[in-house]
Amino acid sequence: MADSLQNEDINASLPNNTTAIVENQTVITPAFTYINREISWLAFNHRVLQEAMDTSVPIYERFKFLAIYSNNLGEFFRVRVASLRGLSVLKKKMKRRLEFKPKQILKKVHKIVQKHRVEYNIIFQNLIQELKQHNVYLVNETELSLEQKEYVYDYFQREVMPLLNPTFLQEDVGPVFLQNDFIYLVSRFKDNEGDYVYCLIEIPNVTSRFLVLPKQDDKHFIMMLDDIIRLFADELFPKVELEEFYSIKITRDGELHIFDEHTGNLVEKIKKSLAKRNMGVPSRFLYDSRMPEDFLRYIKKVLALSEDDLVEGGRYQNFKDFMNFPNPIAPKLEYKPMYPQKVDELEKYSSMFEALKEKDWLFHYPYQEYEYFDKFLWEAAYDPHVSKIRITIYRVASSSKTMNALIAAARNGKEVNVFMEVKARFDEENNLYWSNELLKAGAKVLYSLPGIKVHSKICLVSRKEGDTQVRYGFFSTGNFNEKTAKLYTDIAVLTKDNTLTEELVDLFEFLRRKKDTISAKELLIAPANMRSRFVELIDFEIDEAKQGRPAKIIVKMNSLEDKDMINKLYEANNAGVEIKMVIRGICCLETGVDGQSENIEVVSIVDRFLEHSRIFIFHHAGEELVFASSADWMTRNLSFRVEVAFPIKDPVLKQEVIDIVNIQLQDNQKARMINRNQSNKYVAAKKGMPKIRSQYKVYEYLRKRSFTSRETLE
Repeated sequence: MADSLQNEDINASLPNNTTAIVENQTVITPAFTYINREISWLAFNHRVLQEAMDTSVPIYERFKFLAIYSNNLGEFFRVRVASLRGLSVLKKKMKRRLEFKPKQILKKVHKIVQKHRVEYNIIFQNLIQELKQHNVYLVNETELSLEQKEYVYDYFQREVMPLLNPTFLQEDVGPVFLQNDFIYLVSRFKDNEGDYVYCLIEIPNVTSRFLVLPKQDDKHFIMMLDDIIRLFADELFPKVELEEFYSIKITRDGELHIFDEHTGNLVEKIKKSLAKRNMGVPSRFLYDSRMPEDFLRYIKKVLALSEDDLVEGGRYQNFKDFMNFPNPIAPKLEYKPMYPQKVDELEKYSSMFEALKEKDWLFHYPYQEYEYFDKFLWEAAYDPHVSKIRITIYRVASSSKTMNALIAAARNGKEVNVFMEVKARFDEENNLYWSNELLKAGAKVLYSLPGIKVHSKICLVSRKEGDTQVRYGFFSTGNFNEKTAKLYTDIAVLTKDNTLTEELVDLFEFLRRKKDTISAKELLIAPANMRSRFVELIDFEIDEAKQGRPAKIIVKMNSLEDKDMINKLYEANNAGVEIKMVIRGICCLETGVDGQSENIEVVSIVDRFLEHSRIFIFHHAGEELVFASSADWMTRNLSFRVEVAFPIKDPVLKQEVIDIVNIQLQDNQKARMINRNQSNKYVAAKKGMPKIRSQYKVYEYLRKRSFTSRETLE
């Protein structure tokens, strides 16, 4: 395991002490320290890269982790690096308001990314060599037999050449515009006067990046589209001797930059901005590091790039395409499937509404089926006693049973209210598409609130039962998305609890602009009461610790960035509260600092599924309060999004959640320790202790639990 981020300067620390004036007395209070958000994110992405290094992971899954790392990094440059570069050109007066120096962070970012790139290339080459042990060969243009070359040539003529449109680069005709995230090959040749002529070829993105060649004996061969074009480039430039091709790619700013959300038609503004998104300013120009310096200078000039745009890459770009790397011997060399489990107790009911009369239901994705929620919605769509369905949508699948159920409900005369967040980054177009389909079916669609995103994942169904209007609520930590429910670990609760559903009614009235405020007692709702309630819960543990009583907080989330919440955890640490956290991604809290975080343990789990649920457990004098949420402890979630944290009230279900989080805290196979050096060291199994890979153990825990009756559990 490579300790890739050991520079002490990555810590965005404040001075050692801060002087405060309190009631005319000078008090010296210790200053807290933090990890910079961008540096912490890069450490997370390195944990993804570690999965590609791990030889216990099947080789084709390791290719996928390379693809995930590459895709993550591309989005990081589109959003975070683009933002940092924008901040770096602010006037000095504005920069002084920042808590960090953008140019310094950018410098560190590029340094870390380059270090990771070296590791990445070594991993890729090792995987290519390892493939050969299984008689699978990724071949380039120099490694083909005559028979293979003829096969590839026929494919090139039929499928590739008609799509190619070479461009000659010239200094005196203005900069050439490269499409965001497209791969290009650049080459040059000498004209009759001995001067270089430069040319550019766009790699088509309408055909597969990989070509599987005919099998020879027991050997399988795969070739990349880039190399096919390299091989037959002379077909495009007859009578010209081309020099070696180099791969390049531009990543552009991915923000929509809608500066005024409070006036005019926000949806129309988003539509117009989407058309311009891929024309944003460059945030990264990736180029083959083997490119000669004079060649690079020319490309830089003709594309109107700055030195800050340049990022060294390799022979190939867009490694995200390796998510679809052909496996001619599938399913070998891949993970064995972990099929979602049925909830046996729920299967005995003919109706979801009948099941809900008995108790609350808790679901764990992807260990259990997502289809129970869709079944609930489809029942509601056709149930003559159901009158209303209300739901918030952030990200949905492009082919969605959930959305089709809502459309069916609207067509059946139900009052369907859908709050569609059209500012969900990179999902705006899909959300606009489904909005139009819902409107055509007769549903009422509400769109983004100005200045805030609706990130909660909630649904409310109203049903007439006798003389009573009964409401059923669905709360989830993850999106209403069948596709990601197979990949992301989330939990969801289906309940008819009167208090929770009444508070949902209040929240939907706020979203419908019928109320100006949100009130809730049991639900924690951002930006109304979530932050203050979490602070109250932490303060309770602080008071307990100060009284010498047991005090403990367990937190699981994607990201921890909000400094006020981090400071509150530091305060709890100093009071003696035991704090354990599972944080997959960004963690700006700096662990292992005396007088700050010596009682705080943080691990990150990166494995075959993406850890996505947010769970908060407070000892609370032995009462054990458990909440699950769509919200991380990031400033954007707590202050600038509509989020919901919901209590797990049923004692049996509460214990189930606690058990699963405790399993994750015991992981000694895929858990990494989060420390101040961001070294991503694996948690080692203690001598005599069994190996625990939490995702597999959770799967087995739920499998066994489904065969145990509720009475036995109680």
